[in-house]
Amino acid sequence: MVRVIGTERIAKITGADSINRTDRFAIHGTDLGILWDGGDGRVFVLFGDTFGEGWGGDGGGPDSADWRSNVLAFSTTTDLASGLTLDGVVARPDGTAAQVIARDDRPDEVGEVTVIPNSGLAVGGLQVAHYMSVRQWGPPGKWTTNYSGLAVSDDGGRTWAKPWSARWINRAERDDPFQMGALAREGDHVYLFGTTNGRHGPAYLARTAIPYLLDASSYEYFDGRGWIRDEFAAAPVLPGPVGELSVAYDGHLGQWLALHLDDPGGAILLHSADRLTGPWSPGVVAVPGHQYPGLYGGYLHPWALDGPDIYYLMSQWGPYNVFLMRSRLEQ
Repeated sequence: MVRVIGTERIAKITGADSINRTDRFAIHGTDLGILWDGGDGRVFVLFGDTFGEGWGGDGGGPDSADWRSNVLAFSTTTDLASGLTLDGVVARPDGTAAQVIARDDRPDEVGEVTVIPNSGLAVGGLQVAHYMSVRQWGPPGKWTTNYSGLAVSDDGGRTWAKPWSARWINRAERDDPFQMGALAREGDHVYLFGTTNGRHGPAYLARTAIPYLLDASSYEYFDGRGWIRDEFAAAPVLPGPVGELSVAYDGHLGQWLALHLDDPGGAILLHSADRLTGPWSPGVVAVPGHQYPGLYGGYLHPWALDGPDIYYLMSQWGPYNVFLMRSRLEQ
């Protein structure tokens, strides 16, 4: 079992007063910061709902403040001890950050309020991002989705498509177990951890062979013993509540790590396992909420998995921006 010896905040990564001065990209307030190795010498950094000039300075919104559902930045920082430098963004003509994963063509008719990214992966020369189509926000930690899906880019993240074949539709009961997702690759397969919409359910596990990544009908689901075709018969591999899950293999420890928000517990937890199917260790506190009010997220940096320290991006609701965190681990 992996233990957390200590955690500290390294730097504020987004916002006008951050080390990156992201107001120059019209990123005054944003969250998430999903990280993955792009395979081209860059780490991709995909943010959620983003606000520019006119942002209120506390929490998300208003929509009139140059709201974009998501924006994408890039980093080549290898020494994270002083922070994560953002080298640039996918930009609009004026150089400010563009929305990259589009909303549906008729969002008001289909009932979509935003498109939120959950995870990312580079495979076979493609960039792949898991996202969810949010139908309605509810009380804190609760919302409903229309569907989740995989968006794909073949031009280094500049443009993205949302193929119909790569979607998990949320039925009328709003109980589909793969609405928020975390991607991981092992061998010839891509694995998808999923939860129901919101932050309060357990996590389930699916997989497919790499050539069929964008075909949702090809996925099989882990039922605790083996792989089956029925996603609703999948067995939990991580107990709830699981929010904003990030999964990666730590070569230094020889373990898979899973980092996620415990809501309403108010902490970011860390689990470890020999195999993606588990059994996973009980969650240990990586970041306590009483020290960082309104915390969420916790996305592992893919270039910081070869030593005693892990680095990850954490959001806080009040400042509505993203921070680089460091935790020291031991077995």
